[in-house]
Amino acid sequence: MENKNVQEYWKRNLKYLSILLAIWFLVSYGCSILFVEQLNQIKIGGYKLGFWFAQQGSIYVFVGLIFIYVFLMNKLDKEFDVDEK
Repeated sequence: MENKNVQEYWKRNLKYLSILLAIWFLVSYGCSILFVEQLNQIKIGGYKLGFWFAQQGSIYVFVGLIFIYVFLMNKLDKEFDVDEK
């Protein structure tokens, strides 16, 4: 890859990482700590939603974000012709 393409590739990669990590931070920190009182008004399966996010929800979101990252990176690799063929 040319130097310009390498820079664009990594710029987009870091953009994806920043967005996905921000989402994870908002879910894990925001829903488990900052907004726990508001979320505890809602119950899922008999458990308060704030407790659920603190114990399980943020993990599920993190795993989901991993799959989204893989999808985005495969698409980016194909666009820059560095995918595994």
